[in-house]
Amino acid sequence: MATSGTTSFDLSIDEIVEDAYERIGMRINSGHDIKSARRSLNILFSEWGNRGVHLWKVALNEVALVAGQANYTVPTNVSDVLEAYISTAGGTPGTTTNDLTLSKIDRSAYAALPNKGVQGQPSQYYVNRQTTPVIYLYQTPDLSTYTYLKYYSINRIEDAGAYTNTADVSYRFIPCMISGLAYYLAMKRSPERMEILKMSYEDEMKRALDEDGSRTSLFITPESYFPQG
Repeated sequence: MATSGTTSFDLSIDEIVEDAYERIGMRINSGHDIKSARRSLNILFSEWGNRGVHLWKVALNEVALVAGQANYTVPTNVSDVLEAYISTAGGTPGTTTNDLTLSKIDRSAYAALPNKGVQGQPSQYYVNRQTTPVIYLYQTPDLSTYTYLKYYSINRIEDAGAYTNTADVSYRFIPCMISGLAYYLAMKRSPERMEILKMSYEDEMKRALDEDGSRTSLFITPESYFPQG
């Protein structure tokens, strides 16, 4: 028997909403129903921002350094900065680019630095997580060698938008997205189904998050301890 030969399955926003309503035993009867569901879907995406790092939303960004400037504003769709380094050139890393990793510090450590405006080669950065995060470098760049700041950000999931759109979600998260929306709709329209739908949502979310990890090797070396007599 032949197979489809395709791996492009996806759902539009209206199909996601329709399937979620079917899970709570209802059908869409009015424009208010689909508008309410789209609003709940956007709230669900906001809640996912508290669920850890979603690999499909990690992006590499770069900005030209300015001599003596400590703070650099990131794009408005950035939720947090995961890693940062300075580079001798912009563009895709290559054999002609030299990079230097920066250490991430917290607010208290940055506040304790005595002279935040001193110029030199940056070695640390602090992320002020406001509505739009801001990166603060220490030391401020002198541009003697490194001229670009590059950083990996975790970006926000895009809004649902038009009903004909597809969701800004990896295919691995389609099941838990629909389960989550069904749970959210049950809060408003079918409270008696909330418990079972929540269990289904959390179960599918856990499997998706477990799968959405980096498969890297982990080496654990025990520490030797010899007490002195």
